[in-house]
Amino acid sequence: MSLAVPPALLEAAERGSVDDAAFVDCVRESLPYAWQTVSQVVAELNTSDDDFADNVIPPPGEAERGQLLRALASDAIRGGLERHFGVRLAFQNCHRVAAFRPAAVDSDTYRRFVSTRGQLLNQSPELRDC
Repeated sequence: MSLAVPPALLEAAERGSVDDAAFVDCVRESLPYAWQTVSQVVAELNTSDDDFADNVIPPPGEAERGQLLRALASDAIRGGLERHFGVRLAFQNCHRVAAFRPAAVDSDTYRRFVSTRGQLLNQSPELRDC
């Protein structure tokens, strides 16, 4: 299970629409390493003039790697994080999380990052098993 959903949030989902802030709070509580990593990348972006910031440090263990995979492989979770932080997230190699300014999504930098070439160039022998 990727999220520890509080009963009130599950009840809200069963009734219909879910408050985005409540969903994001559930993500923050359920996937603390993923939340911390995305928060750190967004903070770095917000303190720079660059179009993006990224994390190149692999997670300390499989549990943390699993959190990143669950957070960024889920359209709903990734979308919630993007809306909350006001960024576009990109992901490579089970750990490289990047946050892009929305205006940069149509940039060469973004296209290079999300390209097949970018993925291949970001490979290394120690990351093949991630």
